[in-house]
Amino acid sequence: MEITAAQALVKCLENEQVEVIFGYPGGAILDVYDALYHSSVRHVLVRHEQGAVHAADGYARATGKVGVCMATSGPGATNLVTGIANAYMDSIPLVVFTGQVPTSQVGTDAFQEVDITGITIPVTKHNYLVKDAAQLPRIIKNAFHIAATGRPGPVLIDLPRDVAQARIKFDYPDSVNLRGYKPTYRGHPNQIAEAARLISRAARPVIYAGGGIINSQASGELLTLAETINAPVTNTFMGLSSFPGDHPLFLGMLGLHGTRAANLAVTNCDLLIALGARFDDRVTGKLAEFAPHAAVVHVDIDPAEIGKNVQVHIPIVGDVKQVLRELLSRLEKKQDTSWLEQIEAWKEQYPLVYRRGEGELKPQYVIEKLNEITGGNATVVTDVGQHQMWVAQYYCFKRPGSLISSGGLGTMGFGLPAAVGAQIGRPGERVILVVGDGGIQMTMQELGTAMEQELPLKIIILNNHVLGMVRQLQQVYCDSRYMAVEFKFHPEFATLARAYGIRDYTLRTEKEVDELLPEAINSPGPVLVNCLICAAENVNPMVLAGKAISEAVDC
Repeated sequence: MEITAAQALVKCLENEQVEVIFGYPGGAILDVYDALYHSSVRHVLVRHEQGAVHAADGYARATGKVGVCMATSGPGATNLVTGIANAYMDSIPLVVFTGQVPTSQVGTDAFQEVDITGITIPVTKHNYLVKDAAQLPRIIKNAFHIAATGRPGPVLIDLPRDVAQARIKFDYPDSVNLRGYKPTYRGHPNQIAEAARLISRAARPVIYAGGGIINSQASGELLTLAETINAPVTNTFMGLSSFPGDHPLFLGMLGLHGTRAANLAVTNCDLLIALGARFDDRVTGKLAEFAPHAAVVHVDIDPAEIGKNVQVHIPIVGDVKQVLRELLSRLEKKQDTSWLEQIEAWKEQYPLVYRRGEGELKPQYVIEKLNEITGGNATVVTDVGQHQMWVAQYYCFKRPGSLISSGGLGTMGFGLPAAVGAQIGRPGERVILVVGDGGIQMTMQELGTAMEQELPLKIIILNNHVLGMVRQLQQVYCDSRYMAVEFKFHPEFATLARAYGIRDYTLRTEKEVDELLPEAINSPGPVLVNCLICAAENVNPMVLAGKAISEAVDC
């Protein structure tokens, strides 16, 4: 029996065991929505297409599954682009469906026509414009495979309406065989053996672990490696939560707003073991002075990342979990503690500190209290800005994958819809969004999605009435000439919360935080906590542009 390609698309989702799809309907995608009417796949109606793609992203990070979202042609499709780019930068697996005008109208500037495949070529792992309905099941099978394997990433499928309406005989492939796409999972044994020899000889090793540890679910192997070779561990921002934040070998985050101990350890190490990290500019600072005395072992599943920014002495292409298992089989326990004694001295000499008792609520105090209440075991979602860095510095992550945030692209507006997706992906867990007053206003309409889905989200707004990170940059680089960073008008967030039926709190002092934040976090149902924090507070330490990471300053 023949069915429409739109019906076939939905059957493909069911075959891929997709549980939820985030979307916003429109004319060009109407047939797919009609086919969803009788499907077991749960559809979450967002309030803006950007919310759909960020929610799918948060869902993917929370579950380890491929996130799926859908929008119509034209503006529906272009509203997805920022979220697609965000997922691409952070290596998050998504399959994105967009409607398109009929094939006879493609290229005619028809109503709501854009070349979305052309637009997204730089920010997708692969994309398709479907011209033959019979090929759609194979394309969808390939898309899910490409998105989830190798270095994960987003794949877009653009479906013209006449193709969606065409009738085909449904046959979903059992397997995928893409001749030009064969990711390498097992590291070269000779390179792994050489890395083991280098590790055994190193006197001052440091493990530098990134988001690849999370993607590969290799936190157990990372912990075993650190304890076997007695090496301190530092995380990139994307790698946070991959190593226990309370472990004595943990240095904290490194780089631009990293701890001084982490930055000094990397600067003085003789061996840097880079695992699933890409040597981003926010990590390295001045390249000529990044780990200047170290041999570098770099393990990454994407060969394009190895040697791209930093010279690598032992490159290992492969899945970091598999490579670490092979490496651990070649290593013996190291007993030397002299390097760790120096590490501990740096930790004691350069702790993270901030001034209290100045009459204004400090954001760091709020994060410390949140960590105390949750024991470091919540799933914390952040938006982008100063609050994001304070979470990175002052929240002690205990569970792998418990930080969900926009890393590479730094997308304001990511937080709330991503938290919606994360809470749907982890329905029985505590999900807490920490967001700035700037970022929440970019996608605050998704409060409606959260309420419609009956999600018990806890939302903490660190509200300083300014674009805090931009203000800090203007203080440092523009001689405190503050331009276009102050919000002279704000919505009353308590009233906004009530408009959506959300319980609200407004906190102004440490005493109110002590008394009311535990109540807010432990309350059933959704809660919004508006914390009125000091507007002049900066994220410290900070590595200035052009400086080495060892030269961090307070500003």
